[in-house]
Amino acid sequence: MKTVNHCPRCHHELDEGPIMYRCANCRRAVYAADLDHEYVAPREPVAA
Repeated sequence: MKTVNHCPRCHHELDEGPIMYRCANCRRAVYAADLDHEYVAPREPVAA
């Protein structure tokens, strides 16, 4: 499953990654740690 990330400045799609992304529109470099990602834990426990 691929997630599309967007530039925080101009909201265009980012390319490259997974550690550093680039915006082709405004030529900004964005680190993955600076992007908003929400982790949703699984609802059911996983068997060990």
